[in-house]
Amino acid sequence: MASGFFALLDDIAAMMDDVAVMSKIAAKKTAGILGDDLAVNAEKASGFVSNRELPVLWAISKGSLLNKIIILPIAFVLSYFLPTAVTIILVLGGLYLAYEGAEKIYEYFFPHEHAKVELTTTEWTEEQILSFEKEKIKSAIITDFILSVEIVIIALGTVIGKPITSQIMVVSIIALIATVGVYGIVGLIVRMDEAGLKLISMSKNENSIGAKIGNVLVKALPVVIKSLSVIGTIALLLVAGGIFVHEIPFLHGLFPQIPSILTEFVIALFIGLITLGFVMLFKKLFAKK
Repeated sequence: MASGFFALLDDIAAMMDDVAVMSKIAAKKTAGILGDDLAVNAEKASGFVSNRELPVLWAISKGSLLNKIIILPIAFVLSYFLPTAVTIILVLGGLYLAYEGAEKIYEYFFPHEHAKVELTTTEWTEEQILSFEKEKIKSAIITDFILSVEIVIIALGTVIGKPITSQIMVVSIIALIATVGVYGIVGLIVRMDEAGLKLISMSKNENSIGAKIGNVLVKALPVVIKSLSVIGTIALLLVAGGIFVHEIPFLHGLFPQIPSILTEFVIALFIGLITLGFVMLFKKLFAKK
């Protein structure tokens, strides 16, 4: 009886070790998406009155958690009954990531003309402010849903063929990290300027260490958000390239003389630009009609 109990404990310990190893691999695979998620949500959660930033971020976080609750069971059912579907969705997700990364690069070199916005000094009513917040929260949650699907599918792709219990534990851990970790960091980022202003106001002279740190924090916020956007774009293409190289047999071992990271980036950018070209052509044809 006792030996059977200890054997069960050994099995549980072995399974937890496997889960820890697989979670580490899945975290590496999803790191690019998490970087993009972080950059996108930092932008979405900024631009509010300072005392509304955290409540808005909390509302987006709850929406993100609900997204994961909806996506996870569907992903596990597909993995159990139709694992091939997970691979197909993974490649389609890679196609979307490549398109998104290529679009950002294209937009950088050939920016679209944006409509001019007329600034007014009219004060918004409380109802208008709440309506604006709801729209931004809704937009952020929809974007999070798309990114959450990609995170879950990529994480699931690393544990295909493993026992369903291990799949559930690993992907659930990654989903939890994607919510708590990303939005926790976003919370710190959007309050960076507030922390800086607080340090400046507490400093008695402009040359004090507190004032200098405060000025750095205030000036660093837009730089940090912009840097995250650039890093997120590169990461998107690397993740997409990794999916294509590992899931499409034709691309296995392509250009062996070139470092794999560069190969993955070039392949993803090439496929992304082709996809972007088709999308732009479709939009032009649709606009003419």
